[in-house]
Amino acid sequence: MRRAFRIITAFLLLAVVAWWSLALHFRLPGPGWVGTAVAVVYALAALAVLVRLRPFWRAVAVVLASFGVLLVWWSTLRPSNDLDWAPEYARIPYGELEGDRLVMHNIRAFDYRTETDFTPHWEDRTYDLSRLRELDLFMSYWGSPWIAHTILSWVFEDGPPLAISIETRRTSAQQYSALRGFFREYEICYVAADERDLIGLRTNYRGEQVYLYRLRTSPERARAILLDYLASMNALEKTPAWYNALTDNCTTSIRTHLKHLAAAGPLDWRILANGYADQMLYERGIVDTRLPFEELRAQCLIVPKAQADGNGPGFSARIRDGVPRP
Repeated sequence: MRRAFRIITAFLLLAVVAWWSLALHFRLPGPGWVGTAVAVVYALAALAVLVRLRPFWRAVAVVLASFGVLLVWWSTLRPSNDLDWAPEYARIPYGELEGDRLVMHNIRAFDYRTETDFTPHWEDRTYDLSRLRELDLFMSYWGSPWIAHTILSWVFEDGPPLAISIETRRTSAQQYSALRGFFREYEICYVAADERDLIGLRTNYRGEQVYLYRLRTSPERARAILLDYLASMNALEKTPAWYNALTDNCTTSIRTHLKHLAAAGPLDWRILANGYADQMLYERGIVDTRLPFEELRAQCLIVPKAQADGNGPGFSARIRDGVPRP
């Protein structure tokens, strides 16, 4: 029994050591080889301590002490709003609310020629929340069917929808890495944009498979979710925060907003494997259920319609044509 306890304890400690080793590899200042070298030395030293230092409790104490030292270093890493951002993340959206009148600043409305060749446009737009009618969900796949990027879009009776995507805010020198997203590599940002930008970029230039689901949500609930988003955007405009690929990503952040409104629903593995989140929504009756799920999903694929439209002024209406509404 004692031997089994030691093995389990050592295994758990080594799992944490592995995490810290990756953190050192990715986030230690200086040339890349420095972080790699320190990470390797730390991992080997921790393993040696657990294998050779006796009594065993002393080895455990030494490894735990190393965690404490690393936590102090980790706490010194601070997010920033003042970096050399990639053009698509150059501005932080924020809004001003007066009654039903919402003025959103820094709405992204880029004109794309290719994924990387575009003309930046940032706009201020005014929305009448009394004319909010619908909340829609986009799911965009670029590789594995297990993972999708989720985007919410608020549809108004007149005027263009307001699409908001929760993303990593990357600098001009950074590329997206799912693994690095666990290690304070990126700040989190809310991209508020025209659908011709946010969705058309994915359907027409990146070649992603994008599905549009119209949600069973009352205008009152849609408004409450939007205002909770607005509070987060306004906070980030003043105080930046870290993105986390597990706890603060495009889908878990949506669930956090819903929790603020006591509307999150039970936990489900498909919140993490969010490529299957549409199945979860179907089972909960949040999307249209008159058709079998696979038929519904086929009708919600918007890529052919988006590409046929070519990012024209009727883009938002065109991609919704034929998509079932609950």
